[in-house]
Amino acid sequence: MKLVWSPETASKAYIDTVNSCKIFQDSSVAELISAMAAGWNAKLTVETWSRGGAIATSIGLAIASHHTNGRHVCIVPDNLSRTEYLKAMKISGLAPEIIVGDPEEAFQTLQGIDFLVINCEIDNPSRILKVVKLGHRGAVLVSKNVTSTMRSPSSEFRWRGVVEGGSRLVRSVILPVGEGLDIAHVGAVRSSGNKVESRWIRRFDRQSGEEFVFRK
Repeated sequence: MKLVWSPETASKAYIDTVNSCKIFQDSSVAELISAMAAGWNAKLTVETWSRGGAIATSIGLAIASHHTNGRHVCIVPDNLSRTEYLKAMKISGLAPEIIVGDPEEAFQTLQGIDFLVINCEIDNPSRILKVVKLGHRGAVLVSKNVTSTMRSPSSEFRWRGVVEGGSRLVRSVILPVGEGLDIAHVGAVRSSGNKVESRWIRRFDRQSGEEFVFRK
């Protein structure tokens, strides 16, 4: 099985998020991410959050999980972040699961992640991706606030490590939404039987910022 796109579910989550996030200036990010999580029918959505962070995206993910009957988990670094997160989400009437602790350790306790949202200004994407256990149906990975990291080659966030880790990167794109979103679609895990010799072909579109990865 693999992730299958449902435009109807995506539309419902998008509209509900628009109505719930009218007061937030960064709602455009929340609406897009909510629609993607719902549209791909994510059953396990995981995000990272810390004190002072925007809450709109969390609301959007919670709404998406409601539409997919899925599980929404938020990883926070400490109890102060947990208290602030709970307070903000309670106002909206939503209550995701919360795990307190180091993200790298927390991710090791979660299996079958379909939809992942991290903040590359705070998190260490390359280290997190080494321990994340994605679902067999594939997954959608989202990194927020990539604008600042793109200025420095040493901190540039790339999804190529996902491919090197054994998963199949279908497509990645950087969108100028909010402070920048780096999104990757990872394909379903293929069975180990009947292996066929293959090679990866990468093509980078400089105008759109998209990186296409083909397996031949």
